[in-house]
Amino acid sequence: MNNIQFMEVPSNILTGKDLDYLSDMFQWNYGAYKKMKNSVGQVKVQEIVAVMDRAASVFDQNLNSVLSILGGVSNE
Repeated sequence: MNNIQFMEVPSNILTGKDLDYLSDMFQWNYGAYKKMKNSVGQVKVQEIVAVMDRAASVFDQNLNSVLSILGGVSNE
């Protein structure tokens, strides 16, 4: 007989590997966000500016998602 018990809700603890992955996610999105924000002033076509603004917004949302994950976790 197997005495394996499964958790219904995952633990609220991050491993070192989790932190590395979240750090990578943050860095990728932060780099892309900066590129969009720094480059938008050089573009003259309004349709492209709108796409770049929307992309920057998505990257910003992703950054905040990573930060909220880190804010809601204890590292016991």
